[in-house]
Amino acid sequence: MRAVEVSRFGGPEVLRLVDLERPSPISTEILVRVLAAGVNPVDCKTRRGEGVARWLGAPPFVVGWDVAGVVEAMGYGVTRFAVGDVVFGMPRFPRAVGAYGEFVTAPSRQFARAPKSISPTDAAGLPLAALTAWQCLVDTATVRGDQKVLVHGASGGVGHLAVQIAKSRGACVVTTGSRDRDALASRGVDVALDLVGGSDTMLLLETLREG
Repeated sequence: MRAVEVSRFGGPEVLRLVDLERPSPISTEILVRVLAAGVNPVDCKTRRGEGVARWLGAPPFVVGWDVAGVVEAMGYGVTRFAVGDVVFGMPRFPRAVGAYGEFVTAPSRQFARAPKSISPTDAAGLPLAALTAWQCLVDTATVRGDQKVLVHGASGGVGHLAVQIAKSRGACVVTTGSRDRDALASRGVDVALDLVGGSDTMLLLETLREG
């Protein structure tokens, strides 16, 4: 199979297209034919020798964790999926999975069926950002409907998902950001503060009451 490999630590110039052996799933694993892979800051940091490079060892290695694709084969004991299912996930992190390749293998429990309402490309962009927002708001903060949530950088990858998760749990959401205010409003933001400035900044601040 073809894959984009980090040949040595450095900038984008260290990436190279190589031919590697196609992996095979062992018990409880699935083989996924990659349709799309997400690119996250941790990918770039790891390529430079930072990020989670210590978990991967010295190059060469294939980075990438956010992935969406089609189940091609299953190891013994897999019951969650069938061949042909479209799945997505962030498997094995911070260990190597190699989403920048044509195929990946990982435990089936680290994948979920991709929603039919979104494309594989969109699904591949969700796992790391969405899991970050979910773990912060739901697993850690246990946000409830009677609470207020402040989301900084609400137009960013994690931020716009945090807004939607908080709203889905009934919280009042206040955001900061300087872009895409119409998009934020469409996601149900209660108060959007533009911290860069502008004629309406003070007016927006006046809408907030103590507490």
